[in-house]
Amino acid sequence: MAKILNVQNLKKSYNSGSKELTVLENISFDIEEKETFAIVGPSGSGKTTLLGLCAGLDQPDSGKIELCGTFINELSEDQRALLRNKKVGFVFQDFQLIPTLTALENVAVPLELRGDKKATQVSKELLEKVGLGDRFDHYPSQLSGGEQQRVALARAFSNKPDILFADEPTGNLDEETGKKVVELLIELNRESGTTLVIVTHDMELAKKTQRILRLKGGKVLETINV
Repeated sequence: MAKILNVQNLKKSYNSGSKELTVLENISFDIEEKETFAIVGPSGSGKTTLLGLCAGLDQPDSGKIELCGTFINELSEDQRALLRNKKVGFVFQDFQLIPTLTALENVAVPLELRGDKKATQVSKELLEKVGLGDRFDHYPSQLSGGEQQRVALARAFSNKPDILFADEPTGNLDEETGKKVVELLIELNRESGTTLVIVTHDMELAKKTQRILRLKGGKVLETINV
């Protein structure tokens, strides 16, 4: 099966005062199309930084990242944004909904950016699928945390991404709500056949994927088949 993400010898560091802080060092791995993959590790191990690099939200100091058949290191910021809009979905810990838009409008944003004339219709169908058919006109402030994350899930799948990155998708939810969101995420992913990459500290969630990559101190500790 074809590789949808290929990471080679990745390094990322930041300046911390007069010192250089290495966050990631010599990171290499690949992910196949339609695979489910978890990145785990203690706080400060570089999980979120790695996810951002893989999605082209930031640039590495060295190494190569091939995403959906394109070496994204060689792209401009605008070109990376265009690739994300066409190929990539995101789910964040803090939902990142636009507060001035309704649930329906939030889900429709990626589709409208692509000029999809069926944006509203598709968005309604997705919100109904995640159990929010009666919340179309509600603003984020009128929704619970679990409902906001379900809106975020609907938005993430709205452009039928080839790969979806989820950064601690249950991190701001209570245990019961988190379990429901996980079940929904896995179900939507199964239906769409999207490659799923999850950053999480929750091993129960990680074990629902096919492979787990463990980070420690910015380095790959091991990769496990689940």
